[in-house]
Amino acid sequence: MSYSAEEIRAALNNNELCVYYQPMYVAMTSQLKSAEALVRWVRPDGTVVSPAMFIPEAEESDLIMEIDWYVAEIVCRTLEKQNYMPQFPISVNFSRKHIREEDFAKKLTELVDRYELPHPLIEIEITESAMVVEQEMLFEWITSIRSAGFTVAIDDFGSGLSSLNFVKDIPADVLKIDKSLLSHNCEDEKERIVLESIFTFAHRLHLKTVAEGVETKEQLAFLRSCDCNRIQGYIFARPMPENDYLSLCMAHKAAEDPADILQVQSTSSTVNLLMEVVFRRYPLIIFTNLTRNTYYAMVYKNFTTTSCPSTGVFDELIVNGTNSMHPEDREIFAATFNRQNLIKEHDAGTQEIRLVTRQLGDDGIYRRVETFDYFVKSSSSDDIIAITLCQPLLD
Repeated sequence: MSYSAEEIRAALNNNELCVYYQPMYVAMTSQLKSAEALVRWVRPDGTVVSPAMFIPEAEESDLIMEIDWYVAEIVCRTLEKQNYMPQFPISVNFSRKHIREEDFAKKLTELVDRYELPHPLIEIEITESAMVVEQEMLFEWITSIRSAGFTVAIDDFGSGLSSLNFVKDIPADVLKIDKSLLSHNCEDEKERIVLESIFTFAHRLHLKTVAEGVETKEQLAFLRSCDCNRIQGYIFARPMPENDYLSLCMAHKAAEDPADILQVQSTSSTVNLLMEVVFRRYPLIIFTNLTRNTYYAMVYKNFTTTSCPSTGVFDELIVNGTNSMHPEDREIFAATFNRQNLIKEHDAGTQEIRLVTRQLGDDGIYRRVETFDYFVKSSSSDDIIAITLCQPLLD
């Protein structure tokens, strides 16, 4: 059964639409972190109408925009009631129709300021389906929201319309992983590989991650191993009315001393911390399979030049690298790092190679660059693997 727009509007005008809150917890410590506001239709007889029975109809018109702003104001009232208790951020869903709404960020700011709330307490969620709209307009919309001090989350990531290339460019703060990716209880190998890859690239892009629809201990254990930041699902809590949510907030001390993260974090989290330090020192890292003549480059921030493709044929990379060197350094660079020489050095037992050259930057200036090549052994292959670390040197 579905309801007409007139029936939905009548419910809105009669205050039959209310807000439930589903808490989100820190994955590693199980501490309350935030919540998502979810609209529910509670009829006068107490019957709860599923959102699936009225939201699609509201989406067909601008009625959904009225509902979104209604929910946002209810959330502000809830946060206002927490002035004398622990306050936790609440995320609010907004339809993609708001992307074309004039002065959205200004309107949101005026609403939140009217309740004298800190902007970081409000997180704006927009589903990945919004990515089908004009990208430039979406980017500007998100940028305006973040510039006003609010955070932005991409909801339902992985539900069918995802584009990794698009996500890497979108200026969001949080990536919410759709529950459909947990459908096999994280026991299917392909499912685990996909999830591990999503969390890896999200953390590399400095996106916080939330796993939705978590229901089992097996799912939670696996998500912890992936260094997922927040968990949302029945394993911790179902959506609840405001009074129950406020009671839950009172039971969690916002200022409670957290557990020592070095004792509870996963191996993946430790590796991420290590990579942050490595990339701080070496902004360009290249993984090379010398046997197969391939490479993969990881750039943490702009190097002296941004012309290095992220993947390709290693021989071509060395040719391009040689051409970017100072004329006096080209011969030694090519002789040192050409694939045949590296294989010869590996076979001779060499463990590392170091060379300092001058490389032309995008700004037309030559800078001294130190390049280290380390030979490493893969546990699953006899291919000759080399890892290259590059860092500009201060003159």
